[in-house]
Amino acid sequence: MKYGIVIFPSKVLQDTANSYRKRYDPHYALIPPHITVKNAFDASDDEINEITKELDSITKQAEPFTLKILKVSSFSPVNNVIYLKVDPVEELQNLHNALHSGYFAGEPEYAFVPHITIGQKLSSDEHSDVYGQLRMLNINHEEQIDRIHLLYQLENGSWTVYETFRLGKEK
Repeated sequence: MKYGIVIFPSKVLQDTANSYRKRYDPHYALIPPHITVKNAFDASDDEINEITKELDSITKQAEPFTLKILKVSSFSPVNNVIYLKVDPVEELQNLHNALHSGYFAGEPEYAFVPHITIGQKLSSDEHSDVYGQLRMLNINHEEQIDRIHLLYQLENGSWTVYETFRLGKEK
């Protein structure tokens, strides 16, 4: 089965992202707006038990952090993805690093650029038009993040939560 690890932002930020995603992101119906901290990977039922134990350990060492979004950006010319740019704070970078070392050792497919996708699979002309409009938006959003989610993919391609892990030590 295919799994992934993400951060879901608040409903307020999800609503903002979805106001664009419903028009510009064909994956709109498959997964809510999110920040990917570990790309999709395959795991068996036996492996997932080990993975959840490891995630529990990693998240106890990780600290909650402030998520900041200050602008719209794009991965163009590499690909026509438009996204809300997430400030790469140290706690988020440390979490990403922990999910790519130890039990999860392996180089990520791409350099870690934390973001929330709002448009993808756009033609070059459409990307240019949409990005030209969206980068003018004045975005200044902050919120606290205190959990990550292990997701699994259903047969129809959509993703759902397998387990949620709180960041930081239990008080």
